[in-house]
Amino acid sequence: MKKNILVVDDSALMRRLICDIIDSESTFQAKDVCRDGLEAYEKLKSTAYDAVILDVNMPRMDGLELLEKLQQDGIKATIIMVSTLTTKDADVTIRAMELGAVDFITKPCNIIEAKSDEFRRRILQMLKAVIRSDDAKAQANVQLQTAETMKPAQVKMPKKLERTGNSGKKVLVALACSTGGPKALQSVIPYLPKDLNAPMVLVQHMPIGFTKSMADRLDELSDIEVKEAKEGDVLKKGCVYVAPGGRHMEVKKQADESHVIRLNEDAPIGGLRPCANVTYESLRTSGYDEIVCVVLTGMGCDGTGGILSLQQKKKIYVISQDAASCVVYGMPKAIAEAGVVNEVVPLTEIAQTIMKKVGVQ
Repeated sequence: MKKNILVVDDSALMRRLICDIIDSESTFQAKDVCRDGLEAYEKLKSTAYDAVILDVNMPRMDGLELLEKLQQDGIKATIIMVSTLTTKDADVTIRAMELGAVDFITKPCNIIEAKSDEFRRRILQMLKAVIRSDDAKAQANVQLQTAETMKPAQVKMPKKLERTGNSGKKVLVALACSTGGPKALQSVIPYLPKDLNAPMVLVQHMPIGFTKSMADRLDELSDIEVKEAKEGDVLKKGCVYVAPGGRHMEVKKQADESHVIRLNEDAPIGGLRPCANVTYESLRTSGYDEIVCVVLTGMGCDGTGGILSLQQKKKIYVISQDAASCVVYGMPKAIAEAGVVNEVVPLTEIAQTIMKKVGVQ
């Protein structure tokens, strides 16, 4: 049976192009179209779709307003945003994922890009990743739980953070995620203490500009410092460094035993820049005694090769998100199948698991 997709966009041309892409895949069909969020809201009140492709900017009711309305009314939907590459839309898109959108696709700048194989590939790849035929209902429940209950204000921090035997050791946390990651990170980073006894480097697959918006939003929500990494940043404990979109991030040891961020624009690896494998592999020559590797939701297997390479040179401890709480169980599955995972935990326990392993200053 084909999966039913709702397309919401105020442009008749864009609706037609997206519908044609969806219908070109035998497992999908563009069941309905809407010109704005108000029409989509009426559809979603009475009809269940396997996925919704939703534009950000529309008249009467835009994508963000629709998500807010769906959340208020408890209407469940698997929503993929379509966003332009602007700073304003990046901020809106990050907010959209807070409200329940699972991820986003960048909108073509012109008709040539819209008709390209790359745009078609991105849409179909995202749909295939977020629609799982065996547990579509379970996935919807996970998304609702994430949107409604996994908020910083509703999670109680432990009264006493557990300190482990890492005193005197130099430890780094290296986290990787992709599809569903921006939302998942809001259930992890805001629960880390500002005196975490390690720096964290974080690779989330996003375009240029979006990583800055994500880092700024996480910083607003968190006690721990969060920033988009810059060339030459000196790593310090209690700070999260987010790899900027469009650049690979490496960690390099200096003569004074400090570690700095190095960024480059080398070719994408498997279509990815930043690529988590690059970051993990750079840690092989670092001065850290142990690397705590964390792998969250995401399609593909980025991170696995880098972690396996890192394991040959460094002591590592691998924490993986469990399948039930992932939007897409791809990256965590790949590292679990590689046989190097030390703990598999639900999203809501990732922060506490990191704290137990790293401790506080």
